[in-house]
Amino acid sequence: MNQSRKGIWSLLAPLWAVWVILLFITTMLLVFPFFLAFSYFRPDPQKTRSFASMARIWMGVFLPLAGAPLSVRGREKFAPGQTYIVVCNHNALLDVPISYPGIPGGNKTIAKIEMARIPLFGMIYKTGSVLVDRKDENSRRESFAKMKEALDMGLHMCIYPEGTRNKTGDPLKSFHDGAFRLALSTGKPILPAVIFNTRKVMPPGKSFYFRPSRLYMEFLDPITPQPGDTVETLNQLVFKTMWERYTAGPNERQ
Repeated sequence: MNQSRKGIWSLLAPLWAVWVILLFITTMLLVFPFFLAFSYFRPDPQKTRSFASMARIWMGVFLPLAGAPLSVRGREKFAPGQTYIVVCNHNALLDVPISYPGIPGGNKTIAKIEMARIPLFGMIYKTGSVLVDRKDENSRRESFAKMKEALDMGLHMCIYPEGTRNKTGDPLKSFHDGAFRLALSTGKPILPAVIFNTRKVMPPGKSFYFRPSRLYMEFLDPITPQPGDTVETLNQLVFKTMWERYTAGPNERQ
């Protein structure tokens, strides 16, 4: 039975991917005039907060129509008036359009600069991002300063500490240090988040494939840097916390 289903989805998933791409472009074009009118020309942090509100409506329509409705738990972990460094696991391209509207309030995501060059979409992408050219040392330094500025403006900062999508067989790849250096530099708490099922919807190694499935995102307890903490100790603690929660699987009652 399982083999039969896999065979069916090996045929259907590429066709569904066509629908998802067309749906994304169509909904983006519908959102774009509102984005220009109410977000793009405003200064930050109002610009980002306005776009985050639009993104929640956009993804609230797009994800269910794509066959991947999202359930989110743990938003109450965000204390009013506090900004956080949110760290998420990363299995698929779908993680960003989940995490950005999933995080309550205005937020920016550290993101690679190449995507910002796509016409129209690039304007939207830049609004919700701190851009970095990973090959450029100056760009990496500037992005760190811009992340601090975002936190100072009252925006949350979302970072994928694995750096790139996890294409290994392990629940998580090892974490880079940027999020933890940022926490120690600013004193801001880290708020771990785990995203479930995007690997199932968009498996690694399959470039034109989309299999409908319910998605889950869960915010865990914040971790505030303590005296004596180092980049390494924070890295290890957050990694262990996220590994244990991810391997336990989603709470499907949410």
